[in-house]
Amino acid sequence: MAQQNLTPFEATHPGTLIKDELDLRDDLKQKDLAKEMGVKASFLNEIIKGKRPITADCAVILEKILGIPADYWMRFQSQYEIDKARIKEKNIERIKNVETWGIIKEYVPVKYFNKQKYFTDSLESDIQTVKEIYDISTIDELVAKASENKFAFYRKSDKLTIDEKNMFAWSSLAAYEAKKQKVNTFNPDNINQLCISLNKVFFENNDTIENTKKVLSQYGIKFVKIEKLEKTPIDGYSFWSDDNPAIALTLRHNRIDNFAFTILHEIAHIDLHLKADKEKKYIHLFNVKDKSIAEKEADKYAELKLIPENVWADIQNNLPLNDTKIIELGNKHNLNPAILLGKVRFEMNYYARKTIIDKKLN
Repeated sequence: MAQQNLTPFEATHPGTLIKDELDLRDDLKQKDLAKEMGVKASFLNEIIKGKRPITADCAVILEKILGIPADYWMRFQSQYEIDKARIKEKNIERIKNVETWGIIKEYVPVKYFNKQKYFTDSLESDIQTVKEIYDISTIDELVAKASENKFAFYRKSDKLTIDEKNMFAWSSLAAYEAKKQKVNTFNPDNINQLCISLNKVFFENNDTIENTKKVLSQYGIKFVKIEKLEKTPIDGYSFWSDDNPAIALTLRHNRIDNFAFTILHEIAHIDLHLKADKEKKYIHLFNVKDKSIAEKEADKYAELKLIPENVWADIQNNLPLNDTKIIELGNKHNLNPAILLGKVRFEMNYYARKTIIDKKLN
């Protein structure tokens, strides 16, 4: 049954069967067949070339002459008409897809999605993928949504060059990938324990991304890593995905301190802002000096969760610092030395000093 619904590349006219029969029979020529049928040779030639249909009268005569049942000729003719209609419909659909794709290219970074293996060689399939990623049912919705999402998650900064199409794509892809994940039930009362578990992962820094994802999943938070696009200055993104909060990262830097801070920055948004308002979304842009109150709150939250005040006080009591002391203090407080180094550099202008501390995200 499934094969009967397939649309052929080209419809086959029953006249081809007449030609095949004539080619096989040495004793019957086209002009002889026309004579026996009682039609002009030109009339039969038009049937053979598919320019005329086989009527019921022709089918009965062909049955008598060629021995092929009349109902077979009529089924052949009927299938030809059906195939022609399906091919016409398919061509209309192809034209529609080409027009739709032309609109999509204005709002979707096609090369990026090709590179990330989301698209195939089929326009029809790729159009459906766009609808799924952008959570739309029509392309008109894509246009409307693109307009609505301009600066929806971030404030424009004169210091940053932002590609709105790419920002829209990145945030849509983050939501799409998060939606596919299944994690445990989220309980906001467990966030403090979550931060402790994450700090253990950061301290060990072994298969950190995967272990971070496992811990977040256990506590009911989805985690996705989305490759950044050009002119999308994003570090992290926190939002609600169905019944769970979600975090998306670009991982611009392969550094444990940057990774740990960004994760806890987004957890701050979940704890301080998202758990009370599931409609809000927070995109964390880098190198933004004019930060919102919510972003400043998230920064402070992340700093304290990574290095509590009592630990920082102990560090200040061990001045002057060097790599050996930083490593010893990190081990003493189960704190990754690279994370401690990051705060020391920021707070004490330690940037000029050379270091042997491994900052790589492992």
